[in-house]
Amino acid sequence: LHYPLRRQRQMCIRDSCSCLSTILVSDIDILLALLIIHEIYTIPTIKIRKNITMAGPNFADRDGKIWYNGEFMEWRDAQVHVLTHGLHYASSVFEGERMYSGSIFKLREHTERLFYSAGELGFKIPYSIEEIDAASNAVCEANGITNGYIRPIAWRGSEMMGVSAQDNRINVAIAAWEWPSYFSPELRMQGIKLQISKWKRPSPETEPVHAKAAGLYMICTLSKHTAEAEGFQDALMLDWRGQIAEATGANIFFLMSDGKIHTPTPDCFLDGITRRTVIDLARARGIEVVERAIMPEEMADASECFLTGTAAEVTPVGSIAEYSFTPGDISRQLMEDFDKKVGKAPA
Repeated sequence: LHYPLRRQRQMCIRDSCSCLSTILVSDIDILLALLIIHEIYTIPTIKIRKNITMAGPNFADRDGKIWYNGEFMEWRDAQVHVLTHGLHYASSVFEGERMYSGSIFKLREHTERLFYSAGELGFKIPYSIEEIDAASNAVCEANGITNGYIRPIAWRGSEMMGVSAQDNRINVAIAAWEWPSYFSPELRMQGIKLQISKWKRPSPETEPVHAKAAGLYMICTLSKHTAEAEGFQDALMLDWRGQIAEATGANIFFLMSDGKIHTPTPDCFLDGITRRTVIDLARARGIEVVERAIMPEEMADASECFLTGTAAEVTPVGSIAEYSFTPGDISRQLMEDFDKKVGKAPA
């Protein structure tokens, strides 16, 4: 509360207590009166604070099942200890997958990348690729999902606490939740706005840049938070050389004046599964795709721009910093081709 209002409230309570103490016959009566006054003056504040803290979805408090180390458990019971190595030292890897009309798109490729990422972080997932594939489908069935998002994750446990964690158990969990189509092609064709992040994608000599590892997303979160706070939907990240790399969770493409689609070479960031799919779709239409180093100033030569990713699918971009693009025929064609490829129901 603002100070004058708080002071006024305190004086009112004090005066009320003084008055009551002269007419009530016992200490019990006085205590009850004080409790009544407390309720009158504090309940509105409590209600306001409760509304604020409870706003928005809570992924820890849902109905459903999660596959956890080989068995299903209730969603709310799928928890880890606060001294889990993956929480303190980012020793965890994950995937983001989509189910469309009852089928997980490119499931085997996602699972294979999960195992590759674990290997890059120096640990072995204690299940086979086939077992993780089966568990991914089973968790969708257990939760009644036909169009949704699937999140497999593997991490080092809490047996050892320190940089070294040679004896820690490798845990694996898979969660899935509904993710319907929210936007029609017309709305997606309006294009999103990006700013250029101050954070840079590091050299491959700095970290395992081709692993989908939790620690690599720290600068993505920082970049996206800054962008959203300044009125943008996402951020473009350059790499340590100053070349265009990717958005915070998606790959990027440009239609240049030569009529070809240009995209950065994925030498310090993920070669996305959706990225590869869209490249194949473009080439199937006879559109040449060029993978090369792209400098930021070259965006002035681009007429269209779009992002690709599991969550983004194919999302046209309207502007990046001072550079503007017009979502056009190429973006629409590839967006529609991708929707057909994955078996996506019309929005």
